[in-house]
Amino acid sequence: MAEAEMQDIGEDKSLLLVDDDEPFLKRLSRAMEKRGFEPECAGSVAAGKAIATARPPAFAVVDLRLEDGNGLDVVEVLREKRPDCRVVVLTGYGAIATAVAAVKIGATDYLSKPADANDITSALLATQDELPPPPENPMSADRVRWEHIQRVYELCDRNVSETARRLNMHRRTLQRILAKRSPR
Repeated sequence: MAEAEMQDIGEDKSLLLVDDDEPFLKRLSRAMEKRGFEPECAGSVAAGKAIATARPPAFAVVDLRLEDGNGLDVVEVLREKRPDCRVVVLTGYGAIATAVAAVKIGATDYLSKPADANDITSALLATQDELPPPPENPMSADRVRWEHIQRVYELCDRNVSETARRLNMHRRTLQRILAKRSPR
């Protein structure tokens, strides 16, 4: 990482990372520390809100879907406690409606997983006038479609018939898609 980018962080390098995927959280924490941030990790909405209330950070990376609720609840607390906090919302299920909701309540940016530390750093440090550069390795269209189908399938409690109905898809077609590995 270049010296100039390290200085862009500013004096307050506090960073809250909220994600229930523990291996990802640990990797991201180490990567952000190497980029000059001082990360503090939380594995749930409750823990994220507690840290945001006690020690509001200058930066935050919050997963949208957590086991105990919605990451947007953490974003709301961050906005209340520290309005200048730069927040990036991460999700494995990219959806326009959710992106709009995240930005409306104060997220700086919205990235789909798998987002790497460089994409996240660019989004956190981008000024409001400039857009961060596009990701180096964005999800393929096939992968986005697969992620959407998986999300609807999970929301329908893994009921194939109900998922097929909601996606306006034939049940057997859906079963074939679900039987395959995820595309890259």
